[in-house]
Amino acid sequence: MATHVIPRAAESQTGGLNRISLSVTVVLIAWFLLVVSLGSVGAFVGPAGTPPFAIAIGVVAPLAFFFTWLRLSESFRGFVLSLDLRLIAGIQAWRWAGLGFLFLYAYHVLPAMFALPAGLGDMAIGATAPWIIVALARQPAFAASAGFVRWNVLGIIDLVVALSLGTLGATLTTGAPGEISTAPMASLPLLLIPAFLVPMFLMLHAAALMQSRQMARSAGHGAIRD
Repeated sequence: MATHVIPRAAESQTGGLNRISLSVTVVLIAWFLLVVSLGSVGAFVGPAGTPPFAIAIGVVAPLAFFFTWLRLSESFRGFVLSLDLRLIAGIQAWRWAGLGFLFLYAYHVLPAMFALPAGLGDMAIGATAPWIIVALARQPAFAASAGFVRWNVLGIIDLVVALSLGTLGATLTTGAPGEISTAPMASLPLLLIPAFLVPMFLMLHAAALMQSRQMARSAGHGAIRD
């Protein structure tokens, strides 16, 4: 009889992960479509010289939803803890596209105070992601290392700095003709960066740190040293 219990339990666990995976996919698609729909009617555009409250909501709301779901749903928490860390790092590798901010600065679309630190910071995280992937592939225990934690923390800091500078830039805008400001970030397609990609990258960093903490705890001696 015991020979049937284990397969059924495994099947139940697999089915649960499949259901939560489908739910996550639906939520991501709905979130993306909502941002595009609101962005197409200028819902995130605010008056010059004021903080970008709509974009702030666009960042904070999905993060609040994510952490609330984590707290209330054991199955979602299990899903997050089951994500492949190499996949997470691979998604972060796309941040090398921060090079686009440098081009937008060069073509006088975005101001230097925002584009340069945001672009260079993203490029640094994106460019180092392949090394993180290789380290995880060679030694899965690297996930509990101080180096892995530092990389994720630096990734979070980069995003927070970019958001802060974007907020400051929007607040300092005068609306004068020909002024180079962060206003383009409130309209499509650039809107997808603060209202969709940035929260998603932050969620992935949080998921990676959760797994790192879990691995360190299971090891019984904290994070391994580099």
